[in-house]
Amino acid sequence: MKPKILSKNFVIVFCLDILILLCSVYAAYLLRFDFNIPDYMLGMFLKILPVLLLIKITCFYFFDLYRGMWRYTSVEDLLNIIKASTISSLLIITYILFSNRFIGVPRSVFIVDFGFTVLLIAGFRLSVRFYFEHFTGDSVRMILFRFSKGLFTTGRTDTANLLIIGAGDGGEKIYREIRDNSKLLYNVVGFLDDNPVKLGKKIHGIPVLGSIKDIGFVMKKSGADEALIAIPSAGAEKMRKIVEICKASGIIFKTVPGIGELLSGQVSISAIREVSYQDLLSRDVIRLDKDKIGDYLEGESVLITGAGGSIGSELCRQVCKFNPSSVILYERAESPLYEIELELKKRFKSVAVVPMLADIRDTKQLDYIFKQYQPQTVFHAAAYKHVPMLELHPWKAVENNIAGTLNLVEVVRKFNIKQFVFVSTDKAVRPANVMGASKRVSEMIVQSRNEDESCKTRLISVRFGNVLGSVGSVIPLFQSQIKEGGPVTVTDPDVTRYFMTIPEACQLILQAGAMGKGGEMYLFDMGQPVKIADMAEDLIRLSGFEPGRDIKIEYTGLRPGEKLFEELITDGEKILPSCHEKILVLNGTDKDQNLLNGHVNELILLAGSYDAARIKAKLKEIVLDYKPG
Repeated sequence: MKPKILSKNFVIVFCLDILILLCSVYAAYLLRFDFNIPDYMLGMFLKILPVLLLIKITCFYFFDLYRGMWRYTSVEDLLNIIKASTISSLLIITYILFSNRFIGVPRSVFIVDFGFTVLLIAGFRLSVRFYFEHFTGDSVRMILFRFSKGLFTTGRTDTANLLIIGAGDGGEKIYREIRDNSKLLYNVVGFLDDNPVKLGKKIHGIPVLGSIKDIGFVMKKSGADEALIAIPSAGAEKMRKIVEICKASGIIFKTVPGIGELLSGQVSISAIREVSYQDLLSRDVIRLDKDKIGDYLEGESVLITGAGGSIGSELCRQVCKFNPSSVILYERAESPLYEIELELKKRFKSVAVVPMLADIRDTKQLDYIFKQYQPQTVFHAAAYKHVPMLELHPWKAVENNIAGTLNLVEVVRKFNIKQFVFVSTDKAVRPANVMGASKRVSEMIVQSRNEDESCKTRLISVRFGNVLGSVGSVIPLFQSQIKEGGPVTVTDPDVTRYFMTIPEACQLILQAGAMGKGGEMYLFDMGQPVKIADMAEDLIRLSGFEPGRDIKIEYTGLRPGEKLFEELITDGEKILPSCHEKILVLNGTDKDQNLLNGHVNELILLAGSYDAARIKAKLKEIVLDYKPG
């Protein structure tokens, strides 16, 4: 056993308690004698004072008043104060009775002293809690933006013993919700925390039983059935370490979302879920300039293309949080359109949600919708993105990604829309596939149109890498393969990609829209690239298996159009800092609009020939660093 650490906070509170007790009994004497204590009574007061303080402090100690964490003072702590004060007062009265038969000691003093002691000691601890709840930290004011697998869905009918990993704000709030909700069939047996100062302390009467690495021993000693990781601020490395410790102990474990998923409000039991890969991906919290974003979204009409897709649907959710007058959902797939419409109408009742079953290739429909609804801001997220599929059907990339973007750019200029934000990809940098080349041509169209002096619309582009969990990404594929027992297929052991979460990408898109003046190409800070093979191994372990032993990994070779690694800037582009630490500005070369128009028109005509070789050759003429696989 490690020796207990006498913390600075304990010493401070202990000394303040002595001062409060001294003031309490002295105030009792002052009231008893109308603020004029006789000399002989004052002498007796000073004589019994050391014994009185010793008895009270000893009772406080035995009633665990120095083991609680004062920032979490609860009704249980207040009851302990009353109990300790009552017992100490009875012991003091007994001592005075047998030592001097109350000679020189008024009996009424003890009654008044009892009241002052309870009032002042309880008031001190409540003031500590009030300070921490209202004047420190953002972690106690966060809310989860989604519901997923939680403690409500375990299907159990008996009560399970639960260990909460993390004796901080998140853990304390989770405990209170479990305690106050009889429908949650959990009995919290203790907390685990690596802070040595917290060991042996109590939160609402529940002890901190040990450090996180001791979970195996604590699980057996306490009879714990499950563990909950309640550390929203935990980084990727810490979360990975905690997951490994939990897996080694054999305990069932879940987590609350990380800070990147917490937007505002408080941690909730309903958001507890299984540990996912994004918990192991080191992504910092996004700092948004909500005032600037609100300036161009609040009360405005916003149109989002590809509204039923992974990025488009999340953009709809994020935009609605800034109270636009209306959100126009531009989507050609009816089922995703219907689903996002239902969700938004349920969550954002003050926003007019307008579903439009429409195609960006249809110029007549574009004209009708823009004339009818007059959006002020457009986010263009609609695109074909599946690399191997577009290698087989390059004409579709031209029709949808290039011609569709051209149609949108022309219509926003025609109707003098305030702002247009185009969502691009890192695959547009030195593209090795049709999809990347088509997005690069689209970037060039957006930039060239902005250089036209007659253009009154701010045309902005944003470029970033892969997003976790999007339709067609590797994570859903890996999860499906693991569920089937393997093997998990990876193209190459050395292939790497940049990743960010969908909410993170969409928040930065909104931020870029607030920053742009027109013509900018913004690049998001993607962090460090991730090896896909490492990602596959992590997902296998998170599913409770061991890579190579339980689930095999097979390497299939790079698919048509794939690269070993992606890049974020192309030739002729320079990175410049912006006013946001997560967003960079790319300073590229000017585009000859007339020359580009000629090439793009020829490319669109070629798409009607379904001649893949000629289409790729024309893409190569426009995008000089395009290298077809």
